[in-house]
Amino acid sequence: PERLASGSDDFTIFLWHPTEGRHPIKRLTGHQQAVNHIAFSPDGRFFASGVFDKKIKLWNGKSGDFISTLTGHVGAVYQVAWSNDSRYLVSASKDSTAKLWDISSCKRAKETLPRHHDEVYALDWSPNGSSVATGSKEEPSRYGGIDARTLLTKPIY
Repeated sequence: PERLASGSDDFTIFLWHPTEGRHPIKRLTGHQQAVNHIAFSPDGRFFASGVFDKKIKLWNGKSGDFISTLTGHVGAVYQVAWSNDSRYLVSASKDSTAKLWDISSCKRAKETLPRHHDEVYALDWSPNGSSVATGSKEEPSRYGGIDARTLLTKPIY
């Protein structure tokens, strides 16, 4: 069945079956501050939560069971995005960095994008999955204030 996850400023996440009922099927705890962003992996096996507590948590996309905590940011995590093959996750943070995580290891970030001069608010993968564009409120550019940078110079596969 279809799944939906909702995050809250009470530090919790609710997992829902939106087509089967009006009540959540599970309440997920473990974060220490408000939940900023939640993203399901394209294959639906996982979802990740980015939070003000500087951590990213990985959850089972079907059951909602906790899998792992990714640590390494020193500022709030604003956004997370999955690679098309669900093997990698990138995160944007108040600490002026974006980090690449290999989900198979979950130990520490595989790579860190060179620092922006300000908080990284947004990011996403390129259509071919070989690079990541990040957005910060640095000096304006012809791209509407979004500074596009390449996280990887060669394919990660």
